[in-house]
Amino acid sequence: MSSAPVSSGPPSRLRVWAMAARPKTLPAAAAPVLIGAGLAAHHGVFSVLPAVAALAGALLIQVGTNLANDYYDFLRGSDTAERVGPVRVTQAGLLSPEEVWRGTVAALGAAFLVGIYLVWVGGWPIVIIGLASLVCAVAYTGGPFPLGYHGLGDLFVFLFFGLVAVGGTYWVQALALPVDTLLAGAGVGALSTAILVVNNLRDLPTDAAAGKRTLAVRLGRRASQVEYALLLSVGLAVPVVGVVAHGWPGAALVTVGVALPAVGPLRRVAGFSDPGELLPALGGTARVVALYGLVLGLSLAVG
Repeated sequence: MSSAPVSSGPPSRLRVWAMAARPKTLPAAAAPVLIGAGLAAHHGVFSVLPAVAALAGALLIQVGTNLANDYYDFLRGSDTAERVGPVRVTQAGLLSPEEVWRGTVAALGAAFLVGIYLVWVGGWPIVIIGLASLVCAVAYTGGPFPLGYHGLGDLFVFLFFGLVAVGGTYWVQALALPVDTLLAGAGVGALSTAILVVNNLRDLPTDAAAGKRTLAVRLGRRASQVEYALLLSVGLAVPVVGVVAHGWPGAALVTVGVALPAVGPLRRVAGFSDPGELLPALGGTARVVALYGLVLGLSLAVG
């Protein structure tokens, strides 16, 4: 005798909020902090509490940005049933817009509280970085000039998930900014931007229809595929340059260790015919960023 199928029912509230936070995007926030901490250890200026606070602040801002994107993309009509990819909780009706906005305020408010400590440690440069990060978290898809809707998302990610995150993490530990922090920031910033390129390639048809002029919409499919390959190349080249120009110990092994996992996503981006085929490439690129941040940070710290 067969039993009747058991309905799984709607997801729990905790599960819905986890979906809204989009935990798979968090490696892009953590990787530059790990690299900045590893570089500080390499230079003998590592400090635990500022590094941990920088990590907490970066993760909270990422969650706040994700919630703000969910909220504003729904209001602007760019999230529709035709969109391919992970569920957007507002569009799916799992959370109301008001709930998602309150979650945005809570996440960014918590990041602000962490920032108070970082300002106490790092001074006025962190005030500028912190306020700019909080404003851009909302302005990416919200406000009168949403960055992501005007083709500036790639630049935003490169700056804030690369140069600013690595440099800011180093600064709160050492109150200095050596030139190799910019090199390290450029590498992880390029790879984090590659995540966005895959995301925007996947959403290219629906974004174009909704009037969301991402860089992928402006450049088109072929140029965006080239951009993705170039960003991967920059990220993989940076550790080699670091060894040659700054004596980073063992950093070249990062290129060897990350190159192989990057092949699969690169092939999918180069040869996809349907947007749904890019979902594995999106996850694969995020894993490349996580591996890159962990291995480069550790190689610098141990060295």
